Amino acid sequence: MKLTSFLKEIDYNKEELTYLIDEAIRFKQLKKDKVLHNYLTGLNIALIFEKASTRTRAAFTVAAQDLGMNATYLGASEIQLGKKESVVDTAKVLGSMFDGIEYRGFSQEALEDLARYSGVPVWNGLTDQWHPTQMLADFMTLKEHFGKLEGLHLVYAGDGRNNVANSLLVTAAILGVDITILSPESLQPEQAVIDLAHKHNTGSKIKITSDTAAVKGADAIYTDVWVSMGEEVDFKERIDLLFPYQVNQALLDKTENPNTVVLHCLPAFHDTKTAIGLEIYEKYGYESLEVTDDVFQNHADIIFQEAENRMHTIKAVLYHSLKD
Repeated sequence: MKLTSFLKEIDYNKEELTYLIDEAIRFKQLKKDKVLHNYLTGLNIALIFEKASTRTRAAFTVAAQDLGMNATYLGASEIQLGKKESVVDTAKVLGSMFDGIEYRGFSQEALEDLARYSGVPVWNGLTDQWHPTQMLADFMTLKEHFGKLEGLHLVYAGDGRNNVANSLLVTAAILGVDITILSPESLQPEQAVIDLAHKHNTGSKIKITSDTAAVKGADAIYTDVWVSMGEEVDFKERIDLLFPYQVNQALLDKTENPNTVVLHCLPAFHDTKTAIGLEIYEKYGYESLEVTDDVFQNHADIIFQEAENRMHTIKAVLYHSLKD
C-alpha cells in the first residue's frame, strides 16, 4: 500500500487500516524483543502542537526516535502559524526543511493546508473534528484483547459530537465493527458525520441513541472527557446533561456481558488527584465525571495498553509514509 498523509479516517479503506493495525502489532513485538528497527535514520519530522498533549507528543517522539529519525517540537508559543505567518507560508518553509509534519491543533482546514502546500506527508495528531491516530490505537487494543474486530459491538458513551466520537463512528463503520453512539439528543453526531459513516460502511450496524439500554451485549464501552480542549460551555450544565451517561458499574451491569471492557483515550476525570479534578469536586461535589474510579481501576490494564498503543500505531503510520 502507498501511504502519504493521514488527515482523517476516510483517507484509508478497511484493508489499509487493518494493515496499519497489524504493522503496529509487529512493531510492538520488535520493541518488546529489543530488536532495533531504525529504518528511517537520517530523516527529520516536525511536531506542531497548538494543543497540549502527553500521549500524542510522547508517542510521535519515541516512534520517530525508534525509527532513527529526529523529531523537532514546535509549540504554540514557538511558531507563527496563522498569526504573523500564514499556514500556507509556514507549510512551504517547514516542507523545505522536514521530511514530514505532525499537527495537533484546532483547525482541520489548517491541517489540510499543511498537507496541500508543504510537499511532505502530514499526520493528524488531533483536530477539533477528527482524531485518526487515536483510532488506530483503539482498534489495535480491541484486536489484541479479543483476537479479532469482526463481530464486536462498541458503544461510545458521552458527548457524541466531539472528535473522538466522530472518529469512532466513522472508523468502526470502515472496519465493519458495530458501533453505538450513546448521547443525549442535543449532543449526538452531526448528520454529515453520520452520512460519512454510512457512505464508508463495510458491514457495521450503526446506532445513534439516547437510551442507555443500548449497551446490552456491548463488548466494549468507550468514553471521553465531557468538555474538549478550547470548548467554551457552561460546565455545570454539561455535567448535568451527561451524568446519566457516566460509565459506572450500573451502566456496565446493563450490558449483561461480564466480559465487557472499558476504553478511554485519556486523560480521565475519575478521581480528585488532579488540580482540575479537585476543583470540580470542591465546586460541584463530583468525585468523578465520565468514568467512576472503581470502573477505571478495574479496567486500567486495557486503558493503559490503549495508551501505549498510540506509539506503536503512530510508528506504523510514520514508517509507511516515509519508507520510500
